[in-house]
Amino acid sequence: MRRSFPSSRPVVTAALLLGLAPLVVAGDPEIVEVAKQMKDFVERGRASGVVTLVAHEGKVVHHASCGLADVEAGRAMENDAIFAIASMTKPVTATALMILVDEGKVSLDALVTKYLPEFESVELEGEPVGKSCTVRHLLTHTSGIGGQQLTSATLAETVRKLTEQPWRFEPGAKWKYSPGLSVCGRIVEVVSKQPYERFLAKRIFEPLGMKDTTFVPNEEQRERVVKLYAPGEEPGEIVAVPDWIHGDGTGAPNPSGGLYSTAADLARFYQTVLNGGELDGVRIVSAKSAKEMTRVQTGDLVTGFTPGNGWGLGWCVVREPQGVSAALSPGSYGHGGAFGTQGWVDPKTNRVYVLLIQRTKFGNADGASIRKVFQDTAAAALEDE
Repeated sequence: MRRSFPSSRPVVTAALLLGLAPLVVAGDPEIVEVAKQMKDFVERGRASGVVTLVAHEGKVVHHASCGLADVEAGRAMENDAIFAIASMTKPVTATALMILVDEGKVSLDALVTKYLPEFESVELEGEPVGKSCTVRHLLTHTSGIGGQQLTSATLAETVRKLTEQPWRFEPGAKWKYSPGLSVCGRIVEVVSKQPYERFLAKRIFEPLGMKDTTFVPNEEQRERVVKLYAPGEEPGEIVAVPDWIHGDGTGAPNPSGGLYSTAADLARFYQTVLNGGELDGVRIVSAKSAKEMTRVQTGDLVTGFTPGNGWGLGWCVVREPQGVSAALSPGSYGHGGAFGTQGWVDPKTNRVYVLLIQRTKFGNADGASIRKVFQDTAAAALEDE
């Protein structure tokens, strides 16, 4: 069954033309216990502020905020606050690439050299490995590519520098988190013959009504961007720190971690994938591609930053729920970000969980207690209904 999902503004789609209006939620529903728990984290100095959203069977059942978006200015956190989502960008990049797969312009098992000839020079211990690295390897973090996940002035230059880095291992031999999705972003650019960020805007963000998802916030959006905080010297103290991912803003749009977004926009994206690639009459990718992205592609390899996971195409997939993922079903999928943001989809229960905070140096973001408390509390509340 296809689910609709609320939008912050009307979107003209085929569904609307047929008289099938998208689902709209009046006001911001709240799961009281989730709101209470998030306020507790803020009061204990574990975050400056929090925005949480839960959708169940295509309906937003919780969307709340607490704390401050800017402590120094005393700016309150609002539901439409804009966050740097860091590596939560990766599933979006993967989806962009799968659009090209659907169109027959990219093959997952083609060698990367087919699209980026510069990979022919890559070597491991003196032996060429570029000719055995496929697009699928890049998407699953099994390529062996080394280097950092930040971008240079252009994606072309970024990829060139990555090919000059030492290769870590033979493609497919193991899993190692990598800038492979940055390379995928460059493939999108080369194959589509347009800037990577424009392709995402035209093929994903605009069709889905994700009006606040961007690599470069405009003047109005900048006023809603949440500041990044780290622990201070005293217990419970937090201090503002620079956003090291975006830096001075001179780098190219980062396919591995450069997006800004809101809880509402992210929920629309996740609901689209949960629906099999379609939302409100707009199809972004095929149902086949949505399924391919969100199934385990890495076999028995140990993957991820918490136990029990496998890896799909740009997505983390929960194989054996445990610890922070205990509230999720096997087969759930999502991704976290370096600044503590989390987004997870549970296809068995038809739920979407979005947690947005902006903090660093608080330990493993994927294994954070705030993520576990959020998901556990929301799931328990829905089960009790």
